[in-house]
Amino acid sequence: MMKKSIFAAFAMAAVAAPVCAQTEQAGTMEETIEYSEDKYKVETNHFWDNWFVTVGAGGGLFLGDHDRQIGLGKRISPALDIEVGKWFTPGVGLRLGYNGLSAKGATRWSTAHSTGEQVPGWNGGMDYSKFKYFNLHADVLLNFSNLFCGYNEKRIWNSSPYVSVGWMRTWEAPTVGNITMSVGWLNTFRLNKALDLNLDLRGALVDDAMDGEIGGAKFDGMITATVGLTYKFKQRGWSRSKTVIRSNEAAIRDMQERLDRATAENERLKKELEEGKNTDTRSVVKKIVASSLITFRIGQTKLSNEAKANLQLMAEVIKKEDPNTVYTITGYADQGTGSKKRNEYLSKKRAEVVRDYLIEELGVPAAQLRIDHKGGVSNMFYDDPRLSRAVITRGE
Repeated sequence: MMKKSIFAAFAMAAVAAPVCAQTEQAGTMEETIEYSEDKYKVETNHFWDNWFVTVGAGGGLFLGDHDRQIGLGKRISPALDIEVGKWFTPGVGLRLGYNGLSAKGATRWSTAHSTGEQVPGWNGGMDYSKFKYFNLHADVLLNFSNLFCGYNEKRIWNSSPYVSVGWMRTWEAPTVGNITMSVGWLNTFRLNKALDLNLDLRGALVDDAMDGEIGGAKFDGMITATVGLTYKFKQRGWSRSKTVIRSNEAAIRDMQERLDRATAENERLKKELEEGKNTDTRSVVKKIVASSLITFRIGQTKLSNEAKANLQLMAEVIKKEDPNTVYTITGYADQGTGSKKRNEYLSKKRAEVVRDYLIEELGVPAAQLRIDHKGGVSNMFYDDPRLSRAVITRGE
C-alpha cells in the first residue's frame, strides 16, 4: 500500500500540476488547420461572395383561350431573360430578374392585340394576335446537385429547380398587369471558374385577361425556354469547413520533462523500498486528491492536440498504477451558455470522448475508467471562461 501510494503521489502531482495550471509557457504557439472531408460542410460566405448575372435568349409559348385554333409555329415568340442573384449556400440561392419580350396567339376580339391577319378557316371570325409583355420576378433556387450529392466546385452539370413570384404586364393597350406564379428548372453547365452555360425552363400562370381577351378559364399560361451564359463574380465558390487548432509546443515539452522526472523519482523510490532504506510511515499517502483537467472549447466535444498530449501523459501514469485503481472522468459544461438539455449532452459527451480516447487510442484498460457528468456549472474554473472541462480524478 505504501509503495503504491508514494508512486501515485509523485506521478499524479507531475501530471496535475501543469494541466491544472493551464498557463502559457514561453515558446512558439503552433497553429494547425484541419480541413473537413465532409462534402456537405463548407465555410460560410460573405455578403458579396457568390453573386452572378445571367443573360439568356430563346422562345416562349403563350397558352391562351384559342391556342388550339392555330398552328404551334404561329404561337412561338422570342423570349429574353436577364437576372442577377446570389447563392447563400451551395444549395440555396435567390435571384431577381426580367423575363419577357412578346407573345403570340389568336383572338376573336379585333381590339385585343389583333395583328389584322385573319386565321384561315374562320371566315373572318378570328385574328392572329401579338403583344409585348414583361415579367419582373423573384426566384428561390434550390441546387439539388449540391443538396443531395454534396458540394463539388468542378461538377459539370448542376440541376436547380425553383419557385417564383412576379408581376407581369403588357406594354400596349389593352394593358393588363397582375401577379404571376411560376416554377422552373435551371440547368447550368460549367465552362470554367467564372462562366456557366445555362438552360432555363419556366412555366407561369398568368391572368386570363393578359392577352386582352377574357375566356372561360381563370388563368392563361406562359412557357419559356432560354439558353444563355452566367457570369460568376469573385469571390466565387466555397472553401471546405476547417478547424484551427493552436497548441503551445513549449508547454507540451515541459509536461513531458516533468513526467520523465517523476518516472525517474519513482524508480529511485522503488529501489529504496526494495533495499529497505525508507521505512518512515509518514511517507504513506492515504488519499490522492489531485486531478487532471482536459479542456474543450465552449459548445464543442472535439479533443484538441493539447488535450490529446495531456491524455497521453495521463495514460502513462494510469498504466503504471495498480490495475485495480479506478479513475472517474467527469464532464462539465458552462452554465452561462446553452440550454440545460444541451449542457447535459455536452458534459456527458465530453466524458465519453475522453474515456474512448484513453481506451481506443492509448490502451488504458476499460475496467480502470468510469464516467460521470454534471451538466452546466458556473464559475467552476477560472483560467479561461471560454473553455469547458472534463476532469479526471483517482479513487482511493
